[in-house]
Amino acid sequence: MKIWELFWRFLLLGLVSFGGPAAHIGYFRTTFVDKLRWLDNASYARLVALSQFLPGPGSSQVGFAIGIERAGLLGGIAAFIGFTIPSFIFMATLAIVPFEPTPIFTGMIHGLKLFAVIVVADAVLSMYRSFCTSTAASAIAIASAASLWLFPSLSTQMILLIISAVIGLMFLHIPIATSAVPIRISYIPLILFLALFILVPFFVDVSKWIALFNTFFQSGALVFGGGHVVLPLLQHALGDSITTERFLFGYAAAQAVPGPMFSLAAFLGTDLSPSSPLLGALVATLSIFLPGFLLLLGLYRGWEILAQRPRIAAVAAGLNAAVVGILLAALYNPVFTSGVTSTIDMALVVTGFFLLRMLKIPVVGLLPIFALSGVIISVKFV
Repeated sequence: MKIWELFWRFLLLGLVSFGGPAAHIGYFRTTFVDKLRWLDNASYARLVALSQFLPGPGSSQVGFAIGIERAGLLGGIAAFIGFTIPSFIFMATLAIVPFEPTPIFTGMIHGLKLFAVIVVADAVLSMYRSFCTSTAASAIAIASAASLWLFPSLSTQMILLIISAVIGLMFLHIPIATSAVPIRISYIPLILFLALFILVPFFVDVSKWIALFNTFFQSGALVFGGGHVVLPLLQHALGDSITTERFLFGYAAAQAVPGPMFSLAAFLGTDLSPSSPLLGALVATLSIFLPGFLLLLGLYRGWEILAQRPRIAAVAAGLNAAVVGILLAALYNPVFTSGVTSTIDMALVVTGFFLLRMLKIPVVGLLPIFALSGVIISVKFV
């Protein structure tokens, strides 16, 4: 009964939770802390903190953890399926159904690409204010962005994350009281995570499905800072396998649907597996969520104590600063360069950013405005 209740409650949230990870966390708190009282404020805050420290989809990790707290591992799985399935179905269907390249459809795509510029810019600003509160952290962010503009590749991103973690450990001292309480860690999920992360790349030539699994698993394992960071990681990982326009269309569409933004994997997996689109969508989606969930299973019981270790907090601070730079690099290329092609586009982006940040118009309210604006521009100037 608890598992069924978890499934349908998260299914309802998956149908209405627009606005991205930050909004999802707000929805979860209203439902499970204020309304149902399944957790208290302190317990919920600890889960949110853990999701910010680990790579992976932050809001989905919080939902997964709530499910585990309520009904064990099966509860976590039920919560994940319920919250993800609406966006999964929409994104996979969007990739499968053929569309005629009419001016209206082309204009809608263009409007969604402009919308993606606003969403990523808002994420960069919000994350900078949260993670770059010192000169050292700001320097890490700027250096990361500059490095990726000069040497754009997935290898550069991985090197930046490692260097930033070391710099954080050495220079970003976080004033946290230490604790002598032993940390409870579940080693099996952590060992499985490391085995998949290290060994699977050696077998990508065996099968296209192993290669697909590896691409999305590696990306999911490196997404520090929330769902928006999956954009540059997947873009570099996929390379020429998918066009920039198609990739950004899927990314913008993922912003338009409720539920986790990682459902972009369903769209990309479908596109990359034309002979078995549904299987491709399933493999890509499960593999991009899996690393974050394995790490959560391994660490969430001992997170409250682990987070009180100054060195762990310092490493997290360095990684978060690097994430800001990675996202800033992606804001320019490919998001801005592929979306903004005229002065009208620039005017719409600046106006939309003002509406979002200053007038607090929600994302779900801006989305149809930009889709319609793109159509109007396309029809008028064709």
